[in-house]
Amino acid sequence: MIVDATPFIVDGERVNSRLWALVKRNLERGGELHTTHPVLAQVWRQPGRQANLARALRNFEIHALDDAVAVGLKLAESDTSDVVDAHLVVTAQMLGTFVLTGDPDDMATLSARFETY
Repeated sequence: MIVDATPFIVDGERVNSRLWALVKRNLERGGELHTTHPVLAQVWRQPGRQANLARALRNFEIHALDDAVAVGLKLAESDTSDVVDAHLVVTAQMLGTFVLTGDPDDMATLSARFETY
């Protein structure tokens, strides 16, 4: 699964407990966790106050935005402009997995396979 980390944080520092429970269950079952550097950039603000986020991210493979052409094509196909969401979707498609998100409208617009929490 690839996680849209933006809703992973509540009040700028606390890890969303419902999402964290899903992540832990996935880890217990031997699943892989992914997110992207652009998604991480959206939530990383105060490292001194984000110890829970830092701990959680130790379990993730974090993907760089190195597929700009595919992301641009996804934006054109969906007539949208959110590079971060499009990159998340492209990465999920390349991995053959789904996006775990709290924002299903954006994922539906991008024709992503997703699950909400």
